[in-house]
Amino acid sequence: MTPATTATPLGRPRAGIDAEVFAATLRTVHDMGYAGATMDRIAAAAGVAKTTLYRRWPSKGALITDCLVDAFGPADAFGPFGPLPLSGARRDEFLSSVIRWFAGRLSKPGLGAAFAGVFVDAVSDPSLREMLSTRLQAPYLCVLQDVLAETEDRVLLIIDVVAGTMLHRMGMTGAPMANADVAALTEMVLHYIADRPGSI
Repeated sequence: MTPATTATPLGRPRAGIDAEVFAATLRTVHDMGYAGATMDRIAAAAGVAKTTLYRRWPSKGALITDCLVDAFGPADAFGPFGPLPLSGARRDEFLSSVIRWFAGRLSKPGLGAAFAGVFVDAVSDPSLREMLSTRLQAPYLCVLQDVLAETEDRVLLIIDVVAGTMLHRMGMTGAPMANADVAALTEMVLHYIADRPGSI
């Protein structure tokens, strides 16, 4: 009797391919700029066929959006400074950490340019705007609203001011915002929420 064998899936697991594609996407954006990072070039950098990309992402904007979601990580963890809620932390401490975390993420090679580029594309692409709103912004908006105990409008303004200012600086200088300017921006944002003191 022939021993039973376990079938081995052919090819790389999807999670592995996605990680390789996301890394290749950021490398390509870093090396060639957002406009130069075509699906052909990203596929070549990732070592996959272009059809593999299009099976997963219908457009470059969709790929970049998922790449950003992956790079920023889950909204309920907020990256390197630990899971939420930060027990006993003041609102200003929490928001300062979020702003520094975001600035740090934008300084990663290719990430700031990818973020800025996809937002420019979204100006004339309603489906991409919807994707960015639901896949990227909405989870962070919910967490910030909950933790800061602020209205949606006020949190959206904070997101606009922080992200918009940092991306504008990058667009004007080609470099991430300096630490001293991040600190100054943080102080301005903290002044906005200072009328409602409290802890989270």
